[in-house]
Amino acid sequence: MHDELDAGLEPEVPVWAVFGDLMAGLLGAFVLILVCAIGMQLDLTSKLQDEVQKRRIEAQRREALEKALEGPLAAGRVTLKNGRIGISGSVLFAVSSADLQPEGRQLLRSLAGPLAAYLRARDEILMVSGFTDDRQVRGGSKQFADNWELSAQRALTVTRTLIEEGLPSSSVFAAAFGSEQAVASNADAEGRARNRRVEMAPTPRPSNNIAGRRE
Repeated sequence: MHDELDAGLEPEVPVWAVFGDLMAGLLGAFVLILVCAIGMQLDLTSKLQDEVQKRRIEAQRREALEKALEGPLAAGRVTLKNGRIGISGSVLFAVSSADLQPEGRQLLRSLAGPLAAYLRARDEILMVSGFTDDRQVRGGSKQFADNWELSAQRALTVTRTLIEEGLPSSSVFAAAFGSEQAVASNADAEGRARNRRVEMAPTPRPSNNIAGRRE
């Protein structure tokens, strides 16, 4: 009779087996979270190392440029900010003119050699940018349609002068910004004088290999 009663009861699953399955699931989830956390940490570490390397390279670049322009910087003839060499427009040109003044030519002559050495050592090229204030162009030795044309001609004048003083023509190009990208307010004479400027910035040399190019 006892055998018949026992046969009618379903066997119970041991508690330790259920607990073991639960712990195995929790352990698997923990391992998965740990792997994801380690992956994120490695990725963050890699990005941090890349950023540190970029900042180190940029710092070395600024130091090299400061060393190359040590004389003009010490004399206050040029400024250097964020890798951009600034020259006041009044040093180079008269108002509304793109004719280089004697003082400006002398300054560019002193810059050509150090800049050529710097660009050659780093295989970079120099962008020469012209800027004006927002006043309409007034009469001068030459007539210009607007500030865009004036800034372009000034940038070209500086570019050609640097080439004449020894900078390879393949290592420099000109750009014009007119009255755009002002560094000061055009509401007063002091601000307008700051906006009339020429900037020079070393930039990476573009690759000569163009993908998919056909003759």
